[in-house]
Amino acid sequence: MYDVDDLHGLRAVVADAVAVGSAEARWRAVAAVDPALIERLIHGGAATGGAGGGSGPTVLATGTGASPGVGTGVVCLTAEDVLDAVDRDEDALLVCDETSPADEIGMRMAAGILTARGGVASHAAVVARGWGIPAVVGVVGMVVGADHVVLGGVRVVAGDVVSVDGGSGEVLGGAVEVVGAAGVDEVPELDVLLDWADEVRGERVGVRANADRADDANRARAFGAEGIGLCRTEHLFLGDRLPLVRAFLLAGSADEEVESLAALGAVQREDLTGVLAAMAPLPVTVRLLDAPLHEFLGDDAPPEWREHNPMLGTRGIRLAVLREGLYRMQVRALLGAMDDAEAAGAHAHAAVMLPLVSTAAELALVRGWVLDEIGSWGPAEPPAVGTMIETPRAALLAGEMAAHADFFSFGTNDLTQMVFGLSRDDVEQRMMGPYLERGLLPADPFTHLDPGAVAPLVAAATRAGRMARPDLEVGVCGEHGGDPASIRLLVEAGVDSVSCSPFRVPVARLAVAQALIELDG
Repeated sequence: MYDVDDLHGLRAVVADAVAVGSAEARWRAVAAVDPALIERLIHGGAATGGAGGGSGPTVLATGTGASPGVGTGVVCLTAEDVLDAVDRDEDALLVCDETSPADEIGMRMAAGILTARGGVASHAAVVARGWGIPAVVGVVGMVVGADHVVLGGVRVVAGDVVSVDGGSGEVLGGAVEVVGAAGVDEVPELDVLLDWADEVRGERVGVRANADRADDANRARAFGAEGIGLCRTEHLFLGDRLPLVRAFLLAGSADEEVESLAALGAVQREDLTGVLAAMAPLPVTVRLLDAPLHEFLGDDAPPEWREHNPMLGTRGIRLAVLREGLYRMQVRALLGAMDDAEAAGAHAHAAVMLPLVSTAAELALVRGWVLDEIGSWGPAEPPAVGTMIETPRAALLAGEMAAHADFFSFGTNDLTQMVFGLSRDDVEQRMMGPYLERGLLPADPFTHLDPGAVAPLVAAATRAGRMARPDLEVGVCGEHGGDPASIRLLVEAGVDSVSCSPFRVPVARLAVAQALIELDG
């Protein structure tokens, strides 16, 4: 247990360690500070007295706090409405049933996000945390209408001002005052403490970020990330690029497919150049396309592409097997981006990650295609080629997988979903509360890594992979990589690095160091 949980205590413990001047004193200071304090300093919370004092804001409803911080804005029921509000110089709150990649252009501009469905590993939650946008998801009883939303029985019209507290999960009527946010840059003692935490970590366990764009990469570096552990290429196919993906998926002839892949490859190369240059010379792990098809096709999907359970459907490496040109194009785009970054004076380091693998045979097949493209291009420093371990079968047969992988990266969001047989997008709205209240689960497994099955599975797969390939690098890129309780289990499992949203990197730096101190005894 750590007992320093306020700014005064942080300053005192750092000052004491500086006065003593020993490594032991620095380590004691690192172990003493609650990682939750860092999150509060970065994001703050809602003042209980409201923006103008008095009795405080009215709590309209409560959901799952998915991304910390307080966001206030006018209710906007679509991403387009958010953009319109921003054009009017108004802060906007995106309010909807759930979000998809098609909404991300509006999500990025929103002051906060509120959804009726979803949990801490849903699309809205993961994207909001990555961008540092306050979000509350899975609000029970929330009903979204054509021009209004019902929250706790109260009808709120589009254009009314509402606030969300992504730490507490509360939805508040009107504007609220934010308190407690000091910012990392405004607390020099925090910088000192995190430097000491990095000293404890050394080269034993790295901390990387999940980042998909150049600005995300720059933010991650500012927070102390040592590379990108997960660059999700599907997030680069949004906005004006979405029609290009649809054109590829719906191509009616070989010529149409070639044409659409060429267009996709050009924009992919441009975007990846920015990410690589921003992070250079630190490593960037690029995950090839892995998104359920309905997120790209929506209502345009022809019958042959419609799926009853798209999260377990034709996504990841499965789509690549059916449409071989896709991953080949992405690899060429990455190699071209490495050349472009180098030409601009940035020495880029990249790795290719193959997602949603279940059999060693499919991994070997698609890895072969990737290596073909790398060999044809002939880069001076060929990217490593590894796989994401996110299906139970891949974890149980990790030794077989390691024969065809330079590295593993555990996608603990999907791994948790498949081990439990729970939908990460639906479970928290209705089921999670009663299960926790009855003691049927010790904690939400999408927030804190399950110690009963998922964490042991990660540890066993890590051991098996290294027995087959002793030089195998093992990382974690699920959101558990930013949760202190989960980090303790992951460090104990023997991973080489954790990766999380940029705004969680400072928390992860401290939590990894604390886990190592505990394990060192």
